[in-house]
Amino acid sequence: MRHIGGVKLNADVGEGIGDDESLFRWIEMANVACGAHAGGPEEMTEAVDLAMSYGVAVGAHPGYPDREGFGRKSMKLSSAELTRVVIEQVEALDAICQQAGTKLQYVKPHGALYHDMMAYQEVYEAMLQVVASLPHSPALMIMAREDDALDRRLAAMHGVALLFEAFADRAYTAKGMLLDRAEPGAVYSDSERMLEQVMQLAHEGGVTSYCGKTIAIAADTICVHGDNQASIEAAKQIHLALRP
Repeated sequence: MRHIGGVKLNADVGEGIGDDESLFRWIEMANVACGAHAGGPEEMTEAVDLAMSYGVAVGAHPGYPDREGFGRKSMKLSSAELTRVVIEQVEALDAICQQAGTKLQYVKPHGALYHDMMAYQEVYEAMLQVVASLPHSPALMIMAREDDALDRRLAAMHGVALLFEAFADRAYTAKGMLLDRAEPGAVYSDSERMLEQVMQLAHEGGVTSYCGKTIAIAADTICVHGDNQASIEAAKQIHLALRP
């Protein structure tokens, strides 16, 4: 797997939008949609094939069963129902990985499921239980934040490795969470602004919130959303700027 300055770039793929192959040239980790919010067997197979061609790690990107809303609508599911929904998605991708001769290395929830995981302990623990039950011991990708002691402690209790993630193309609140997409300026479309945030993460260990507060976070991986040409250009610039 290619490394960039100790931090790996990840992106969401297999969602039927954007130019996945162009994105694969610049990333190290591919979050593959598993059919609930987007994608399906054909898209998953194509994404896994591209990942193998470019030496990119494959991760599952399960979401709530909300194709109409692209997985951005929170759903109140019981722990048992959430477990079933997520395991079905991850196992579908894992089967494709096994058939292709590669390994599923991590799980990163999508959209509202990701936000619920970071906001509600019961959802986080349900995700930990799901990941702990999977073969090959994949990691769980979660959002990096200033105080991650509880996140680490609960993960250790379940025997799950964590990957801490920051975002190149999203604005942060003063509390270190992502600014709601509905707010002006929540999503960056300027590749220079994305690169500026990544360089701050890489060299200063933090980000500046939309209101000017510096938030100290340490990330293993940085997400660049690849659903537009600016994001692909940003991934290229970040790769070139941080490559040793």
